[in-house]
Amino acid sequence: MADVEKKPATPPPDAGLRNLDHYKYRLPKWRYALRQKLLPLIRWETPYLAYVQEHVRTPALDTYFALSANLGTHTFFMAMLPTLFWFGYTAFGRGLVHILAAGVFFSGFLKDLLCLPRPLSPPLHRITMSGSAALEYGFPSTHSTNAVSVAFYALAAIRSEPDMNPALRLTLQLLTWLYTASIVLGRLYCGMHGFLDVIIGSILGALLGFVQWNWRREIDDWVYSGEWVVPLIVTGVILLLVRIHPEPADECPCFDDGVAFAGVVIGVDLGHWHFAHSRFAWSVPEPATVPFAYTQLGLMRTVLRVILGVVIVFSWRGVMKPTLHRILPPVFRLIEQIGLSIPRKDYKQASEYTTIPPLHDDTLPPLQQLPALIQTITRRSRSDSVGPQSAADAYETLAYREKRRRESIGSDSGRGGMGVGTGVSKYEREMGTVVAPAFTSPSKHSHNHKQSHQVVGTERGAEVEVRGGGGGEVNGGEGHERAEDERREEAEMFMRIERPRVRYDVEVVTKLVVYAGIAWLAVEWIPVLFELAGLGLGVR
Repeated sequence: MADVEKKPATPPPDAGLRNLDHYKYRLPKWRYALRQKLLPLIRWETPYLAYVQEHVRTPALDTYFALSANLGTHTFFMAMLPTLFWFGYTAFGRGLVHILAAGVFFSGFLKDLLCLPRPLSPPLHRITMSGSAALEYGFPSTHSTNAVSVAFYALAAIRSEPDMNPALRLTLQLLTWLYTASIVLGRLYCGMHGFLDVIIGSILGALLGFVQWNWRREIDDWVYSGEWVVPLIVTGVILLLVRIHPEPADECPCFDDGVAFAGVVIGVDLGHWHFAHSRFAWSVPEPATVPFAYTQLGLMRTVLRVILGVVIVFSWRGVMKPTLHRILPPVFRLIEQIGLSIPRKDYKQASEYTTIPPLHDDTLPPLQQLPALIQTITRRSRSDSVGPQSAADAYETLAYREKRRRESIGSDSGRGGMGVGTGVSKYEREMGTVVAPAFTSPSKHSHNHKQSHQVVGTERGAEVEVRGGGGGEVNGGEGHERAEDERREEAEMFMRIERPRVRYDVEVVTKLVVYAGIAWLAVEWIPVLFELAGLGLGVR
């Protein structure tokens, strides 16, 4: 984001303070001040989260919440949304696209704006089936935003159907509430988010669902009015939002997900704007409705529609992504030479590389990776890890240890009189320690699971000798040796965490084009192909 301050006049911090002052030097003052206001809340709630997690965990709940979390991911929604359009649920699908895209974008906007860490591990265990989720910041919870926005919109849609069978209505409502509770409570149970994360995420989701539902008619009337200026405005606003997305202090995949969904909105709105005025679309019950009736198509043709659509979507992605990675770098180099490039921090500019290697995409994996993804889910493969998993985790671990050390030096009681082994104090003592990443089998889990992990870190606050009157000093020889141990420990911690891959400047445009194309194909060209291939109901 353009608001990232450059401080050429400020000398770089001493090497020994780089990690502790990481966010102070990488964020503008106003963003750093906001972060410092909210950070104590994240730290305060962590031991309570750990207390709850340790006392309610069971192998069955581990599996349930790890599996149900997949229903709140970008990959799930990217795979599910096209089928809504192909089965004729145009208005519902369009509404979900808008609220999910807004939820992913604005929750990611807040994450990268404030750079707040997830609750510390240890004392929490991180239970997840996703390797990339822990690389993001914690505040707010995107899973909670998505789940609540979808639930709000779905419940409102159910209530708007007066002729629905009462038993079916009740069943759908109960399933919606179960879905929402599983996602939101699961983020707490799995140690991925704190109370503040899910509360703000849920409020954001409810707000987005409320806005989309209450103004859906006005939005649709404007988008499908037929004016050519509409798609230009939609595209321009979305590109502007992408451009002003904040620059994070660390490498974070939030921006990638926001760009992908921004492309989806462009494709859906442009595609529907054009499809609504074609002879292949129905205007009832909504403009740009894809013709579908199961009673006329039958099971076989319905399945073939889905298979054909999925193959086209993945083929587009498989062809366009590498093609754009070959075509765009020379264009970007030319733009860079004439001084018009506006690169994002931590993205390699085209002048710094010659070719782009094959890149993994967490939002929508390539077709050849789907069997492995399905196998992971069906085998209920999940990780139970303890210790920093991202740069944000590592920096927060070091910052909290330093906070504890200073508190210990300034207090004769070391921890301000906290009782040892009572309440949540034992979880507070684990905060700021470094634990070797480890994994536990679901069948071997017990309420004493923390004992199976090797603590390789030290707790500064507990090791400082406090001498006389409120001031403290460390014995010279022991202090020097301890400082060397801590430096080695910090280096090992940063070596163990998963590093985000190298990112290239052309990826932003590539994602916009690829995902806009996927959406446009899904809402217009694939339905047209259904009709031409004999898998439709006939054109009007």
